[in-house]
Amino acid sequence: MKNKIQELEELILYHKEKYYQGTAQISDEQYDKLEEDLKKLDPENPVLGLVGFKQTEVMAKVEHQRKMLSLDKTYSEKDLIKWISDHEVISIFKIDGSSCSLIYEDGHLVMAKTRGDGQVGENISKKALYIPGVPKSVPEGRSFEVRGEIYCVEPQFCHLIEDMKKLNLEAPTSQRNIVAGLLGRKENIQLARFLSFKAFDFISEDKFKFEHEKLDILKKYGFTIPDYEIHKSFNSLEKRIAEAKDFMSKGDYLIDGLVLVYDDLNLHRELGETSHHPRYKMAFKFQGETKITTIKDLEWGVSRNGILTPVALVEPVELSGAVISRVTLHNFGMVKTFELKKDDKIEIVRSGEVIPKFLGVAESSKRQFTYPEVCPSCQSQLKIEDIWLYCENKKCPAKIKEEMLNYIHKAGIDDISDKRLEEMIIKGLVDDVADLYKLKIDNFLILDKVKIKLATKMYENIQKTKKQGLVQFISAIGVEGVSSAKSEKIINNGYNTLDKIQEITLDKMLSIEGFAEKSSMDFMNSLREKKELIEKLIKAGVEVQTDEINSGEGPLGGAKFCITGEMSNPRAEVEKMIKKNGGVIVSSVSKNTTYLLTNETESSSSKFLKAKSLGVPVIDESKLMKLIEG
Repeated sequence: MKNKIQELEELILYHKEKYYQGTAQISDEQYDKLEEDLKKLDPENPVLGLVGFKQTEVMAKVEHQRKMLSLDKTYSEKDLIKWISDHEVISIFKIDGSSCSLIYEDGHLVMAKTRGDGQVGENISKKALYIPGVPKSVPEGRSFEVRGEIYCVEPQFCHLIEDMKKLNLEAPTSQRNIVAGLLGRKENIQLARFLSFKAFDFISEDKFKFEHEKLDILKKYGFTIPDYEIHKSFNSLEKRIAEAKDFMSKGDYLIDGLVLVYDDLNLHRELGETSHHPRYKMAFKFQGETKITTIKDLEWGVSRNGILTPVALVEPVELSGAVISRVTLHNFGMVKTFELKKDDKIEIVRSGEVIPKFLGVAESSKRQFTYPEVCPSCQSQLKIEDIWLYCENKKCPAKIKEEMLNYIHKAGIDDISDKRLEEMIIKGLVDDVADLYKLKIDNFLILDKVKIKLATKMYENIQKTKKQGLVQFISAIGVEGVSSAKSEKIINNGYNTLDKIQEITLDKMLSIEGFAEKSSMDFMNSLREKKELIEKLIKAGVEVQTDEINSGEGPLGGAKFCITGEMSNPRAEVEKMIKKNGGVIVSSVSKNTTYLLTNETESSSSKFLKAKSLGVPVIDESKLMKLIEG
């Protein structure tokens, strides 16, 4: 009879092989649990040292001069805080792909190899030549090694499936592990052109002092690097964790957490490595769970930029402590690629308490696949562009509503709900965001159940937002590409007025620590597209205030403030004071909010009620002044 250790060894090896064949049968969390169980019984078991799996015998084996180790991991913020201690750390998203090593000699790529078992990998040099993000040569004729992650973005995944079908190849049923599956193929190596590569480590003779210097030189040499941030305290890392969770539900490639690295390279040398992992790196992963459920129906919503977003209404299933009945299906391309329809059985995942997400098809139904040809909101003909389905009607009520709801939420306009806004649009009070500032008190009286007191309050709530800080304004008008935290970083680099930020160039953005090319381009393009809206809002009386450059230092030391209700001073001035003293302004209340600032002792506002339910301290302006004065 097999003992528990043998059982775990066999299970780990079996599931590791399936993972690297691109046919994983269990979730990452379930696999991690198997390793943890074995580690408890036999901490030095050699199976734990196998970082990857020897995929096939068809590719030449190549040894790593320096072992490619796995990462130690935690799911606990408490353990993460303990590991960080008082060290400065760098954070990057933990991409769910396959690790790769690139060898350059005299400026030319001479070899690419998989991680394999950590000591020996497979030569994938021919495949690497097809991957667009792998530079074939670098400036200055240098010799070094680059390590990074090969992954697949959603648009390319959809195109890959189309190509595989044309070649009569069996297409994968899930986006997970597609990279490992492609890298293990000995034929059709040209399919690697659908993959991407991000570099995260630079191994050379250079005498660097900090980890971020290695990322900066990678960017200089033309590699795509992950967006990174340097954290001096756990306060700023909390924002990053929230960003990662948001990306998990909305991003165009798979991540499963964050990778944290001590920035000081002296610490790397002091701490060293175990046989399994470096002591100076940590993976912070989100608890996740996958299950199979059945699609009952599909809904198509229209976003503020006109893209139709598909959602599956599914048979209710419990995932990570929540009953799930709605699942995001990403985009039109994913729906078309998998021909998703009623009665399909699909695998879904929920990690880090984020919106549940579609992973793949478990069993396809016999129903006919269809998709909308006209907009569900305005009945305009839809346009297919790459993997997106667009409504091009600028007057589409759904587009207007979503754009306005985002503005109302981010600008901090209280008492105008989703339903109330819909009524305002139907009754012709508003056609766009700028129309909000043209409304008079009498206009609100035509709305259902609105009397003079509420009409006055709604009017005043709108008027209060005529003065906005720059970060708040950028977020409110829906500029894409960067988060509020990233916007603050731009501002803290001197671009703290609307004029300055509209004149920013790509080179200037890339010179800011931690900014990658794609997100920078997205930000600049989105800002240009918003030019007409910006002009309309300024004409309607909106004043965009110069934001204080925030060093993050001061008596408020990174504390996050959400503001609601009437202030004794203009809100823009209150925000400026908070930032000047090291605080951070957030637009909504969450468990990560430090204080809700309001002068009301009791309120029915959603922010006040949420703060009470989450136990977020509620303070008034006098208490704020005491915090500033120490």
